Amino acid sequence: MPRIQVDNASVEFIVHKYQKVSFKEYVVRGLFRRSINPQVRIRALSNINLTATEGDRIGVIGHNGAGKSTLLKMLAGIYPPTQGRCTVHGRVCSLFDITLGFEPDASGWENIVYRAYLQGETPATLRSKIDAIAAFSELGEFLSLPVRNYSAGMRMRLAFSIATATEPEILLIDEVLAVGDLAFQQKARARMRELMSSSRLMVLVSHDLNTIRETCNRVIWLRRGEVVMEGPSDPVVTAYVQAMAERTKHAVQAA
Repeated sequence: MPRIQVDNASVEFIVHKYQKVSFKEYVVRGLFRRSINPQVRIRALSNINLTATEGDRIGVIGHNGAGKSTLLKMLAGIYPPTQGRCTVHGRVCSLFDITLGFEPDASGWENIVYRAYLQGETPATLRSKIDAIAAFSELGEFLSLPVRNYSAGMRMRLAFSIATATEPEILLIDEVLAVGDLAFQQKARARMRELMSSSRLMVLVSHDLNTIRETCNRVIWLRRGEVVMEGPSDPVVTAYVQAMAERTKHAVQAA
């Protein structure tokens, strides 16, 4: 059974503050083993608790920089928690940064194989899907060319076609992807709806509050890496909208 269990999890990043120094200062600091570029710790998530089981459709909202994408990447295993625990049971499909990891000198066909294996496919399972992936991408003979010759839209088409060919138990989505031209976007939206309905557990990050309301049964509101409110979709989204309206009102008055 798919399950997400997060207990008091925090994620910190270490950032180096680069600054110009003279040669004399460089030598003096080096002699005394002092860092020329001091480190700054940034806490992207703080004491997050989350339990999700089969059937949950969880939306994550908040302004830019609130920690939404960091939360998804922690659930995907990209960012391990620096404090606390994050345990995910189930086959995961992550739909964010989907064009990362392409081999630019390999062909589209070869990249389908590489990426599918990274998503957990085997030669046996991929054999029945590879033609459908190619057909969905609508790239035709371009699949025989190196990916470095693709436009950004073509790379996105191919990545989306591969990423959504899986049968996930847990679906992690960071925003709704804009893929290719209008006709392909319609296909992509239909594919996304199929994935959302077929996945057994879903976590969706989006600024589209209507989509959050329609799709999710629970919502987490993040602010500066902390949970402000969690609960059923309607009350959490309503509280968030009211808070944003108050914030806008105060900003206008201050101006």
